[in-house]
Amino acid sequence: MIGDIHGRSDLLDKIADLIKRDLAEYPVADALTVTLGDYVDRGPDSRGVIDRLAQHMFPTPYIALKGNHEEMFQAFLLDPVIGAGWRHWGGLETIKSYGVAAAPLMIGKRVEKASEALRAAVPEKHLEFLSSLKLSISVGRYFLCHAGVRPGVPLEKQRSTDLLWIRDEFLGSKMDFGKIVVHGHTPVEQIEILPNRINVDTGAFATGRLSCLVLDREASRCLLAN
Repeated sequence: MIGDIHGRSDLLDKIADLIKRDLAEYPVADALTVTLGDYVDRGPDSRGVIDRLAQHMFPTPYIALKGNHEEMFQAFLLDPVIGAGWRHWGGLETIKSYGVAAAPLMIGKRVEKASEALRAAVPEKHLEFLSSLKLSISVGRYFLCHAGVRPGVPLEKQRSTDLLWIRDEFLGSKMDFGKIVVHGHTPVEQIEILPNRINVDTGAFATGRLSCLVLDREASRCLLAN
């Protein structure tokens, strides 16, 4: 499980290499790589991250989950009105990575033109990848999603808004969610392993540390790219 990448294609390349090495040292027949969302915004190379993930860069079967930043990216391509908010969440870096001028958007101007130019610049393969993202998956005793789940709601009935955006209500809960929830969304200094949830977002765009948690039948271990 790989935490929030946020435009750090350099760290993603290192993590992919670490996964290959780990798999060579600890071979398993049914390995699965899962990225937990937030591939774009804030870091310098959102386009490079999407390009790599869309080409299936891992040595195992791969599932990509959706983060709230992918939701905003897709929304801006359809409705430029959200541009004013998205730019404060790191959208300017994503726009720049696709070679589109972001200066007017920095002051809230020409959002329609920026959205149109970005639509023209994003390759079809990237759009297909964004459309393919899943909101959550369940693997064994783990439930994987981007942000977390709403306490008291069965896992199969969680709303997309919560899976992509929830924070305080989830992070502060000590209840048993039915499965251990593996998530990102809220940066922590190092992978946080609690009885009911595991947070693998180590703030790659700001800290230069991208974490991958390996869960197998015998033990868990952390792969760290920095």
